[in-house]
Amino acid sequence: MKIRVFDKTDQDQVVALWHACGLVVPQNDPVKDIDRKRKVDPDLFLVGYIEEEIIATVMGGYEGHRGWINYLAVKPSYQRKDFGQAIMQAVEARIKAKGCPKINLQVRSSNEAVIRFYQSLGYGVEPVIGMGKRLEKD
Repeated sequence: MKIRVFDKTDQDQVVALWHACGLVVPQNDPVKDIDRKRKVDPDLFLVGYIEEEIIATVMGGYEGHRGWINYLAVKPSYQRKDFGQAIMQAVEARIKAKGCPKINLQVRSSNEAVIRFYQSLGYGVEPVIGMGKRLEKD
């Protein structure tokens, strides 16, 4: 797998991948999420590909205090082959290069397999409650 920054021409493949991985929820329009990300730290929106097929994505962010990870996805038929680890290492390196001291991410508490995956990469469960407020309806 090769890794590069997202390009607008990747959009259809990326949205299809997110659907295949169960990442699309009614309250988040994936096309709007892509458009928003392309305006802020677009260099932290990475895709992993083999030949012309996008098989992995990750959106990283850094707002000056903490880094964030969103939309980590690996095509189901390519999971458990170290592609998720590879694209995470790539985005972590880019976030660290911006001076970020810590990366946060959120995982649904029921998604035990993904929690174990992140733990294998050195992430730990922290005693916090994730909160959010919608400022725009998708």
